Amino acid sequence: MTGVWVALGVLLAATVFGLVRRRRDGVLRAVPGAGGAGRAGGDARKDGDDAVDEQVGETLRPDELGAELGAKATLVQFSSAFCAPCRTTRRVLGEVAGMVDGVAHVELDAEAHLELVRRLNVVRTPTVLVLDEAGRVVRRAAGAPRKADVIAALGVAIP
Repeated sequence: MTGVWVALGVLLAATVFGLVRRRRDGVLRAVPGAGGAGRAGGDARKDGDDAVDEQVGETLRPDELGAELGAKATLVQFSSAFCAPCRTTRRVLGEVAGMVDGVAHVELDAEAHLELVRRLNVVRTPTVLVLDEAGRVVRRAAGAPRKADVIAALGVAIP
């Protein structure tokens, strides 16, 4: 009888984990204390969600990214070779960068940029960072974000 209770407990824990992860996957959250975080919705969280507290004031330079920053914002995507959601994220971020003037999309291979991965606490791919015009991290998401959410995070209205 104990085995049944253990199995039910494991099943319940797995279900809760799956539901929580599905709800949070790909959601662009404001980085607390970042320079432009309030500009795009102001949903900053203080609960340590996705370890964003460690990125307060984090700035990325063009030489670190291997590309120029966008005039308004830069969408940085950390990917890996065998990541299926990374392909979807690449398409979505590329489309948004093409639609919104002054927005650049930079995709980085997580394995080739281990120093940045460690510094920014990237724990899974895809991870998306939204940088303001100065290169400060203002939003981040773990998982594939939806196109509408990326546009909303940039704080622009698309007709």
